[in-house]
Amino acid sequence: MNSLWFFEDTNLFKVLCPHKFKAYKKEHDFDAYKKKDYIYFTEDSANKVYLIEKGKVKVGYYSEDGQEVVKAILSKGQLFGEKAILGELKRDEFAQSIDNSTSICPISVDTMHELMRDNQTFSFKVYKFIGFKFKKLERRLQLLMFKDTKTRLLDFLDELCTEYGYDCPKTGDHVIKHPYTQKDIASLIGTSRPTLNILINELKEEKVLDFNRNEIRMFKTSA
Repeated sequence: MNSLWFFEDTNLFKVLCPHKFKAYKKEHDFDAYKKKDYIYFTEDSANKVYLIEKGKVKVGYYSEDGQEVVKAILSKGQLFGEKAILGELKRDEFAQSIDNSTSICPISVDTMHELMRDNQTFSFKVYKFIGFKFKKLERRLQLLMFKDTKTRLLDFLDELCTEYGYDCPKTGDHVIKHPYTQKDIASLIGTSRPTLNILINELKEEKVLDFNRNEIRMFKTSA
């Protein structure tokens, strides 16, 4: 299954960072962020895109009643703020570090356009990423519209297993070391935190999983 909340097979940092291009290396710096630092806010000028060298970044927006809605949590090698490449003038989302040692490679839109004009492979990678992201967002919307909450949660856990999971050699269970709070998960699957807690407890009682703050264990099912 393709990833919905993450971008599969991507370490765009290795391909897109201006440090990889001699003409841009000298004048290019990295920005450091601590946990809860904002990289940009809604309505900020959209004149850069950002690559994550290390750490984690939360991207989201605030609803009309002031509730935070998390769109994605991104990690090393991933790109965000990319709508600036397509002509976005002001941000319609925020980006916030959720790690105490996040390092970001900021790239001006002008630099990105120059690199894309001069390097066909580079340009292809960028547009492939943007198209892939829109495809995933479309699929996410379909899930939110047509699937019940429990199915959305199980689908999300399956994606987490692909991205963060490993098999426990002793039991065969799938163990997921994840960066999410329950609030983040609830937002990503389009439900409330109390409803999420009810569903998690149901799945625990059904012996589908065990769930704690930093780890999810998906139990091996009998053949």
